[in-house]
Amino acid sequence: MIGALVGIIFTLIILGVLWWAAQRLMGLIPIAEPFRTIIYVVMVVLMVVIVLWVIAAILGIGGIHVGGFGGSLR
Repeated sequence: MIGALVGIIFTLIILGVLWWAAQRLMGLIPIAEPFRTIIYVVMVVLMVVIVLWVIAAILGIGGIHVGGFGGSLR
């Protein structure tokens, strides 16, 4: 269980750094405002799905099964 928690923390740190880098790069690319908002929303949805999948998979490895979500890493 401790290993699962450490895995979740490392995953969230890595995804946080990737999110920060994507935000910095979005500021450097000259894109019109509607497209910038669409890309931002897609990034948020993608990040939420990745976070939920990874956390569910790591908890599944740790012995806490959350249904059929994230079962491919077992």
